[in-house]
Amino acid sequence: MAPAPPSQTQNEPSLTSDQALQITRLDAEAAYSDLSGFRIVLVLEEDGWHIDYELKDPSLNGGGPHYLLDRRSGTILWKRYDQ
Repeated sequence: MAPAPPSQTQNEPSLTSDQALQITRLDAEAAYSDLSGFRIVLVLEEDGWHIDYELKDPSLNGGGPHYLLDRRSGTILWKRYDQ
């Protein structure tokens, strides 16, 4: 009989990084259409997934979307669009 998997602690995310990226990509594409000019920075912090779309070309003005996602549900808790 296999041992039961360890229970998830409060600090462990149930949302994977790939799932978090998919959620923000869909939202960002609706606002920006083409995301090819952005580099994605993804960090899991205590308060959730921080996902930032930064311009690849530093000489351009503006910026991309920035998100904070709930680490368990994937709900977008906060977002900002820099244009």
